[in-house]
Amino acid sequence: MPNFFLDNRDLLFHFDSLDMRDIVPIAEDDYRQAKAFNYAPVNYDDAMENYRKVLEVVGDLAANRVAPRAAGVDHDGAAIHAGVVSYAKGTRDNLRELAQADLMGMIIPREYGGLNFPFSVYMMAVEIISRADASLMNLFGLQDIADTIGKFASAELKQEYLPKFATGEYTGAMALTEPDAGSDLQAVKLQAYQDTDGHWFLRGVKRFITNGSGDVLLVLARSEPGTRDGRGLSLFVCHGGDSLRVRRIENKLGIHGSPTCELQFNDTPAQLVGSRKFGLIKYVLDLMYRARMGVSAQALGISQAAYEEALMYARDREQFGRPIYHLPAVSNMLVEMRVTLEVNRSLFYGAALSVDRKEKLEAFIEKLKAEGKPFAEKNTELKQATRVANLLTPITKYVLSESVNKIAYDALQIHGGTGYMKEFRVERFARDARITSIYEGTSQMQVVAAAGQVVNDVLREYFDKKEAKEYPGGLLRLATSLKEIRQLFYEGLKTVVDRKDSSFQDVASKDLVDLYSYLIMGYLVLDEAERDRKKIFIANRYILNSLALARKNAEAIKSGLYSDLLHADEILQ
Repeated sequence: MPNFFLDNRDLLFHFDSLDMRDIVPIAEDDYRQAKAFNYAPVNYDDAMENYRKVLEVVGDLAANRVAPRAAGVDHDGAAIHAGVVSYAKGTRDNLRELAQADLMGMIIPREYGGLNFPFSVYMMAVEIISRADASLMNLFGLQDIADTIGKFASAELKQEYLPKFATGEYTGAMALTEPDAGSDLQAVKLQAYQDTDGHWFLRGVKRFITNGSGDVLLVLARSEPGTRDGRGLSLFVCHGGDSLRVRRIENKLGIHGSPTCELQFNDTPAQLVGSRKFGLIKYVLDLMYRARMGVSAQALGISQAAYEEALMYARDREQFGRPIYHLPAVSNMLVEMRVTLEVNRSLFYGAALSVDRKEKLEAFIEKLKAEGKPFAEKNTELKQATRVANLLTPITKYVLSESVNKIAYDALQIHGGTGYMKEFRVERFARDARITSIYEGTSQMQVVAAAGQVVNDVLREYFDKKEAKEYPGGLLRLATSLKEIRQLFYEGLKTVVDRKDSSFQDVASKDLVDLYSYLIMGYLVLDEAERDRKKIFIANRYILNSLALARKNAEAIKSGLYSDLLHADEILQ
């Protein structure tokens, strides 16, 4: 029987390469949780073995239960009748079986019935589920709603909500977007107000809410009358009920199994999460970083599915007396897809570990504060970990969501005309892929989010160490290529800074982010190639191709290519 964890050689490579020795002990309270829970690990090796076994269960369910239902889910979609949203039958079956396997609370603490898994391992599960059915990720992958409640809500709210998330009784949604507030969340208008007894209520409209029909919603609302920016926003949690009306579900291009809703809050009772005024500047920013990683995992899963489908078809389809797999033009497309897929996975799990490290340090520092112990040294570590996570998260979302669109496009192209037909899975992959570079922040917004860290060269010390390292044999040539890319980055950065033109910098920042991403991913795969000879081909193809692209990026900056934007109004008339 197939298993989407065990049959994915590259995913197994990354699981075996995970180094979480600074993460797991914090999550497990130095393994003292084993005294209270007989299923908690007693040491690091025990924890890793437990993670592997659970991922095998996820892989089995994804391959043998979720994937066979995906076409039916896509066909039936979610439906709305008299304001009540229902999932496709396949989706209901999937959620029930995931709950029966205790997988709906992977990142919820054990005291509330969860598995207390690290973020990185949870993201592997999200990738696996997304390979089977990308729309199911938008339900399974919303465990971050519970995580946000767990981090920032009161003890009473945690007890009210988290156990039912862990059992799968509750699904969640984050209600952020409004008709006039998409990426610009500071423009949120939905009103939060209190009655004379201090109870909170919500009034207004939210739009494009993924799984907006969920049982529990985290809602960003304006709690401070007269304000217009992010400092007037707070975060609330509420149940779906009679006062919360689903006005419509969107008729979408893809991910049909996930209902995208327009919601009308009619004096809906709600409860404040954390403190007033911190809704956007603290809680939603934390939630959004995790959500962007979730979409990146979704993109990775779709990429794997599209690649596997293209490879199988190319081997089976004969033209001119032989399988098209042997046609150089086709085999080169497959190789490029595979290289992109593996390099993207390296970036993704590097970023996931950075998020894990940041969050566990935050938790550890809070513990030290509570115990009255010194934390200055750990706080210094946290600041650097935060800078790295704040860079890698948007870059990962940008790179992986753009890549999956190309991989899915090429997979359909390899199928020829048949790939355009509903009878073949690949057309669904192409439709599902398209949203990943749009929701949870468009690719353009990810570039903006990463640009500040790139301009400040936050990985300078990391790159310095890599440049000083002596790589063996043929890897030395690749290391030299990465040094050239870094030099091109600095030349481009100097050009941008010297221009002292904010408009030019805004446009050129995409090239700078691209150059920085080549370095990050290049060194990741170069180190992998040093550890495993099977990765040498991947590193060689990626780094040499990146060098060619880097020269193009650098030339675009230095040549003044973007100066014509000064005349944009004339050009676009």
